[in-house]
Amino acid sequence: MRILVTGATGVVGTEVVDRLRADPSFPGASLTRVARRAPDAALTSWNIGNEPSPPELSGHWDVIVHTAASTRWTMSSSEAVAANVDPLRAVLSLADRETHVVHVSTAYVGGARTQEDLRGTEFDGYRNGYEWSKAACETLAREEHTGPLTIVRPPLIVGRRDNGRIARFSGPYTIIHALVSGLAAVVVGDPDGYAEISPVDDVAEAVASAALAAPPATPRVEVIAGGADSLRLSSMITIACRTLNEIRAHHGVTPIEQPPFVPTDTWNRFFLPLAEQYLSPFQHHAVQLLAMFQSYTSMATPFEPTRAVSDPGPVLETAVRHWAARKPRLALAEPNPWTLLTK
Repeated sequence: MRILVTGATGVVGTEVVDRLRADPSFPGASLTRVARRAPDAALTSWNIGNEPSPPELSGHWDVIVHTAASTRWTMSSSEAVAANVDPLRAVLSLADRETHVVHVSTAYVGGARTQEDLRGTEFDGYRNGYEWSKAACETLAREEHTGPLTIVRPPLIVGRRDNGRIARFSGPYTIIHALVSGLAAVVVGDPDGYAEISPVDDVAEAVASAALAAPPATPRVEVIAGGADSLRLSSMITIACRTLNEIRAHHGVTPIEQPPFVPTDTWNRFFLPLAEQYLSPFQHHAVQLLAMFQSYTSMATPFEPTRAVSDPGPVLETAVRHWAARKPRLALAEPNPWTLLTK
């Protein structure tokens, strides 16, 4: 079996490669790893979508696992097409009708779309350019690939279940940093809303299992989520703050205070318009960044998983501990409370 993995040094790709190599039924010599910036000769360097595919990627592939993507929420539609849609089109050009394509998408393409997104009507009701482009990628894969197709949809991704390890701190780690730094003066959202997370090894297990299984006769969608057993926003914030304070107490550092919750509508209609004129440029940027998490961490309805995430609370705690161990200066820093910017 000849398998190609794109984005092999990314958050999901790194874990998928480890899973494939650990499977006794799969010969590691048949695995080809692709990254935009290959750190060593064992990887194939390819700036997907911006240059022709390297000659060594020619020939028949039994499976192509496409994990490469830009997850930035601040992309414009044209940037999102260049970052995610065009690369998928280039990857699909390597597949034939016998190739099983395993495409990593996001669970949020299947969630409720907003009436008005944060960037106007640019993204057809999707929350941001990343989410919008992932929906476009799913459509592209279904329309242009005539062979077997599996789409894997994870939620927000944190570190491994056992030790919190992750290739890169992004996404929900922004919230952890904001809590300990004092940038999260309040938590905007519904405390009882669903906050879906998954450890990266659960995602990799779904992807690797799909790659090694018999190709599906019709396109298959795997949704990784906690469903009704997922964390609520209040639990997510409580676990994060409690874990950070246990770490800080161990080092003799003053605990952080858990910020209060403010409903999204109240924040957007009243608090933000009044406070915005007093925010420093840095605080304003932080508010905009954290605002993007509102609809992700306080969903009214959970996803319906095909692969359920168990024990998300301990998963989050382990992720926070690993982040703190790797970022001790941030984890033990003195919070910088918000102050009014006098003019």
